[in-house]
Amino acid sequence: MFKAVLLSQTEDRKTRAELLELDDDRLPDRDVTVDVAYSTLNYKDALAITGRGAVVRSWPLVPGIDLAGTVRDSRQPDWQPGDQVVVTGWGLGENHWGGLTQRQRVDAGWLLKIPAPFTPRSAMVIATAGFTAALCVQALQRHGLQPGDGEVLVTGAAGGVGSIAVALLGALGYTVVASTGRPHEADYLQGLGARRIVDRATLTEAGKPLQKETWAGVVDTVGSHTLANACAQTRFNGAVAACGLAQGGDFPTTVMPFILRGVTLYGINSVLVHNDLRREAWALMARHLDAAKLEVMSTEIGLSEVIAYAPKLIDGQVRGRTIVDVNR
Repeated sequence: MFKAVLLSQTEDRKTRAELLELDDDRLPDRDVTVDVAYSTLNYKDALAITGRGAVVRSWPLVPGIDLAGTVRDSRQPDWQPGDQVVVTGWGLGENHWGGLTQRQRVDAGWLLKIPAPFTPRSAMVIATAGFTAALCVQALQRHGLQPGDGEVLVTGAAGGVGSIAVALLGALGYTVVASTGRPHEADYLQGLGARRIVDRATLTEAGKPLQKETWAGVVDTVGSHTLANACAQTRFNGAVAACGLAQGGDFPTTVMPFILRGVTLYGINSVLVHNDLRREAWALMARHLDAAKLEVMSTEIGLSEVIAYAPKLIDGQVRGRTIVDVNR
C-alpha cells in the first residue's frame, strides 16, 4: 500500500481531491516502478487539484508534473533498483499518473539520472520550473545574447520559473531585472541575482505596440499584456522566451516589434523534450546553480498538506518553489 493524492470527478463534473491509500495494482502498467521521495506543487498542479483549470485529461488521476526518487524495480535493463532518477513533463499529472504519490510506474524513456551534485530533494527544487527556466536561458544563448549586451528582464520573477531564471541568468553574468508584484520580495530577488526590481504594474496594462527599447532579452512567465509590452520594449534584434500564462493566454500585440525591430519570440515547451536536450539543460543548472540559493527559494510541505496548500499557490501567496515530501 502507498499514499497518493487522487483526483476524480463528481457527477456534476467537479473535481474531488483526496489523499488515499492505494494498492500497487492501481498503478499504471509501465516499465519502471519508482519509490518517490519528493515531488513538487506547481501552478499547473494547483489548477488540477482545485479544478480551476482544464488540466486533467484522464480520470481518475494522480496529479504532480514532477517526481524524484529511487528505482524499485524495472523491466528495462537501462534502469536498475537503487538508481536515483528524476521525471519532469511527458504528460505527468495531465494524461498520466504523476508525482504526488509515494510510488509510481513510468515509462523507461521518461527517466533521467539525477546529475551530481543534485539529490532527489534538490532536483525537486529545480524540477519542471528550473528545467523550463534553463530552456529559456538556452534559447537566449542560442540567439546570441551575451553577458554585457544589456539588461535581461524576467517577469513573474518571484514565482518558481522566474526565481530560477533570475538565479541562473545572474550566475551566468547577465544583468537581470526582475519584474514582480510583490515589492517585499526585493531582497529575495536581489539575493538570487537581480540587479534591480521593477513593478509588474508597469507591464500589465495595454501599451503601445512599439515602446522605448529597453531589454536585450526577456524571460516571460506571464503572457497577455505583460508579454506584449515586453516584446514592445525589446531592443533591435533582441529575443523573448515565453513559457507561461499566469496573467492570461492571450497575446494582445501587433507584428511591429517583429518586423520593425527584428525581435524574435521563442515559445518554450518543457513537456515533450528529447532527453539529449534535457540532459544539456540539467548540466547547465548543475554547473551554475548555487545550492544555497536553491534552499532560499524553496518551501517544503508534506503530501498531507498538498490539497489545502494548492489554492494559496494559485492566489499568488507562495514564493519560489514548493517541494513535497511525499512520506509525511
